Amino acid sequence: MLKWALIFAVVALIAGGLGFTGLAGAAAGIAKLLFFVFLVGFVLFLALGAFVGRKITGN
Repeated sequence: MLKWALIFAVVALIAGGLGFTGLAGAAAGIAKLLFFVFLVGFVLFLALGAFVGRKITGN
């Protein structure tokens, strides 16, 4: 998912540089949304792994 966010960010930068403001805005919005979804998933799985790891090891 982070890969797609980076792809849309690059598309937004290229489209913005060429003057396609509508396409650049849409691509930037999608990239931002995908990045935050990835970030929330990462933090969720990081916390889940920490808590489950403690229960498995007994610490």
